[in-house]
Amino acid sequence: MTKNLYILTGASRGMGLAMAEQLLGPDNHLLCISRHTNEALSAQAARANCLLEQWPLDLQDGLAASERLAQWLKSPSASGLLSATLINNAGVIPDIAPLSATDPVQLIRALRVGLEAPMLLTAAFLQATEHWALPRKVLNISSGLGRRAMASQTAYCAAKAGMDHFTRCLALEEALKPFGAKVCSLAPGVIDTDMQIQMRSANAKDFPDHNSFLSLHKNGQLSSPADAASLVLACLARADFGIQAITDVRG
Repeated sequence: MTKNLYILTGASRGMGLAMAEQLLGPDNHLLCISRHTNEALSAQAARANCLLEQWPLDLQDGLAASERLAQWLKSPSASGLLSATLINNAGVIPDIAPLSATDPVQLIRALRVGLEAPMLLTAAFLQATEHWALPRKVLNISSGLGRRAMASQTAYCAAKAGMDHFTRCLALEEALKPFGAKVCSLAPGVIDTDMQIQMRSANAKDFPDHNSFLSLHKNGQLSSPADAASLVLACLARADFGIQAITDVRG
């Protein structure tokens, strides 16, 4: 039986978990890469008759994850496919503070998980599938903060801005190939996740935009992870996916 392959990072919670849940179905093969596996997701996959694999990997070591993915894509496990899609969703933010007060270890982790790992995984995915005669897509989950500077968010803003720009470069490269992959960096809007809680819990002294995040929550302006996942996957399924390398679910 032929299936659609989805490789999804950061799938153990938040919008990543919601995307994984919505991708569960008998026609899909879902490979999730996160620090932790999710047993409830495994149970849902069994009920949905969906082939699910979960790799408990820390994407701070993006090289190891990309090498494992490259080998897996050459194995029989990845055969008999209708399409192949990589969704780079994982990301972290350090404790919220000016760069001068940021823990260097947290800074390194944010950049490795948010930018280095997506680039390595994308390179491995494209190289391993380049000669596959089927549709291939790369969806990078970006953020409005990759397009708008914010104090005390240096690492996260830099990682997402880097993701946007490497997607632009990648789109140019793939467009030169006869059967190049369709690629897009998509901002999913503001979502009610642990990251928003981290923003609201920050010290207002260190975070000039603290009140803005309190207002978003107070005024009900945050999307649920499930609603955001639905919008993102709808964008991924559009016939014109990849026409714009950089976009936003809000248009």
